[in-house]
Amino acid sequence: MAKATWNGAVLAESAQTELVEGNHYFPRDALNWQYFEESDHHTTCPWKGRASYYDVVVDGATNENAAWYYPDPKEGAEKVAGRVAFWHGVEVVAG
Repeated sequence: MAKATWNGAVLAESAQTELVEGNHYFPRDALNWQYFEESDHHTTCPWKGRASYYDVVVDGATNENAAWYYPDPKEGAEKVAGRVAFWHGVEVVAG
């Protein structure tokens, strides 16, 4: 079971994460959506494709672009499709 937390809130929890490049990618249905707001930030990974981001908002505090996902991953990166990963101080613990 992996759990992502920030600012005292559980953002996601799942036994079905995919570990890619040291990051746990959580299924979208494992996220507590009340903490997520769409960001207009994007980056590009050479092998996974174009990433989109969410800001994480907990108790009035915003962690900008703290979660990312690949809406249309490239061939070879399909296992991250429909999944979200974290950084920027979000603690992910796998048990």
